Amino acid sequence: MPITDEFKVTNPEYVAIVESFLNEAKEEETVRLPERTRHLAIMAALLGCQGVDAFRAEVADALVDGVTPAEVEEVVYQATDYLGLGRVAPFVAAMNGAFDAADIPLDRGAKRATVTTDDRLEKGNACQIEIFGEGMRESWKNGPAERATVNRWLAANCFGDYYTREGLTLAEREMITLCYLVAQGGCDPQATAHAGGNLSMGNSKEFLYAVIHQILPYIGYPRSLNGLACIDAAAKATE
Repeated sequence: MPITDEFKVTNPEYVAIVESFLNEAKEEETVRLPERTRHLAIMAALLGCQGVDAFRAEVADALVDGVTPAEVEEVVYQATDYLGLGRVAPFVAAMNGAFDAADIPLDRGAKRATVTTDDRLEKGNACQIEIFGEGMRESWKNGPAERATVNRWLAANCFGDYYTREGLTLAEREMITLCYLVAQGGCDPQATAHAGGNLSMGNSKEFLYAVIHQILPYIGYPRSLNGLACIDAAAKATE
């Protein structure tokens, strides 16, 4: 719960409103999610909206509820694709601090990377094709020449370096990506595209609506409503 003991003393009425609504959202039957899924979505949304203090508390709650350190790490690492190193680095530190507080050692065993320098482009592009369809095949060759470099980086870095990692499924990675995009705002074209990616991976419109409702208390109504509109647009495009 992202409420400090200090707030409970200095701002008790505010705390009461916030805690009551957080619980209301969590328990709302029409948009309930499994606890693990809910925590993954909230952590991704807090990265997106830069809520580092609330993120630190959320990691602690997630670990108590059975989310693994590897899963937390994957949510944080993948955010680098969509938020950039400058905005993610403080969350790596916050995550490590939460792990320290929970007595979780930073060296937790086997690496989760599944690609090499030689095959990251090929395997990343395979992820793109699986999520978005054949139109993504070798997109850096088929698009405008001036976009070739960024499109190649998208395949090799965004999808190759991150989406191919163990720890989360492709469907889960698309779900947290939607949360990053909706929570940071100003990314409606990308949010709509990834809402479509979610649908193609089997994440239903009803499920995505539940995800947005569960992150709403953390990112506010305007961005949440925009996120629902992006889901609607993606769903309409598949009709």
